[in-house]
Amino acid sequence: MELSHSQAVIRLKDIKEELERLGQKDDLTSEDEQNFDELTREFADVDNHRRQLERKSALERVRSATKATERHPAAVKIEGGTPLNSRDGYDLDPVLHPDSVEDRRFRNPWDLSEVRTFGRSKEAVGQELRARALSAVEKMAGANDLVRSASTDILERWDDSDSTIAKLCLATSSPEYLRAWSKMARGRGALITEEERYALERAMSLTDSSGGYLVPFQLDPTVIITANGSLNEIRRVARQVVATGDVWNGVSAGSVTWSFGAEGSEAGDNAPGFAGPAVNLYKAQGFVPISIEALQDEANVTSEVARLLAFGREELEAAKFISGSGTGEPVGIVTALTGTASELSPAGAFALSSVYNLDNTLPARYRRGASWLAHRAVYNAVRAFDTAGGAGLWVQLQGDIPPQMIGRSVYEAEAMSNAVSTGSRNLIYGDFSNYVIADRVGMTVEFIPHLVGANRRPTGQRGWYAYYRVGADSVNDGAFRMNKVA
Repeated sequence: MELSHSQAVIRLKDIKEELERLGQKDDLTSEDEQNFDELTREFADVDNHRRQLERKSALERVRSATKATERHPAAVKIEGGTPLNSRDGYDLDPVLHPDSVEDRRFRNPWDLSEVRTFGRSKEAVGQELRARALSAVEKMAGANDLVRSASTDILERWDDSDSTIAKLCLATSSPEYLRAWSKMARGRGALITEEERYALERAMSLTDSSGGYLVPFQLDPTVIITANGSLNEIRRVARQVVATGDVWNGVSAGSVTWSFGAEGSEAGDNAPGFAGPAVNLYKAQGFVPISIEALQDEANVTSEVARLLAFGREELEAAKFISGSGTGEPVGIVTALTGTASELSPAGAFALSSVYNLDNTLPARYRRGASWLAHRAVYNAVRAFDTAGGAGLWVQLQGDIPPQMIGRSVYEAEAMSNAVSTGSRNLIYGDFSNYVIADRVGMTVEFIPHLVGANRRPTGQRGWYAYYRVGADSVNDGAFRMNKVA
């Protein structure tokens, strides 16, 4: 066996966790029985190897101390150093235990008892928490490379000075929390261990909710949508940010004014005018019912619930990011532009000139990054305008929705108006980085053990009630032009 002492200790812990998992099952399959026996034999072999390494290490220390004493009897003092079973391990022999100090510290990044706060600045503690969170992302179970990449991006770009996202990641991505949440999601809270209960309590201390449990970080719909790409096309083109509070506060600036000045003359006031756009976040909620039979038959109910929650979230947001009222819900892009100077209503019916009118009136500084957003039926109507084989729109509109129209990218939104009749707001053109979608990481789920019917009797169903916070709004209406049919 070629395992080092630290590797052997880790393997023993992994075997113990797997044996405990198997031991919690009521009925073991033949494959489980075989796996249990093999793990038991492996545990004995690895534990014996660990003891041999400790004996060799102790013997080497004795030999070294004896030789030093023989050469310098009065100058040598033997110190105990750090025991082999210490969690810190800073003083371990670097030859016999070649693991780096940093790797030793972050072997279990979720163990925050090792974080020293006394005498350290808030920035230093926050830096260590973020480093641990990034290490946890690499080690967390149930995540693929896309999820790990999205999690890393969220931590590095959006974590605040209080390390809010880092603390959330460390509290909800640990193996103990994932196991505990899976048991709670299946209504088996009585089976959680003391270690898992502590993980649940630590995660609940980070939320202001009085009930429910935060979705594990690797299963959070915000992370999954970021990783896999949104089915809602407005999310693909809009500016997406992660908020750690109930309001996202941004900064925007007008164009800087330059001027020429004579030699030795006082400089003019060329500073831009700063504004502070804010996007309010609102609670969105959903419910996933499931029969008791389906719950018993579903092999991987945890990931399935996370998938359903992410799907339902996208369905809700696809409509609200277009026509949300802003009262208790996000402000949709159509709502934001309605009644503003960005809403254009050229005379006559919807025609090819309406498309060019949006492009002509959009300021050049926004035109370079502009995109189109409309219902598929509206794109088909635009396709019908051209009778010259593409000459009217610079591209040949054939096959599926074209990737570009007048040289700019095209995106589809089913929640947009599909009509070309009077009063229809059916086509938006602009730089969608000025439409901000603010997500708050941390969806909470409560397990409802029994659903009842009209007579207040159980229906044989259970369910999950989930809620999270999200907001959206235009932070610069001048970056858009919206067509309204006259």
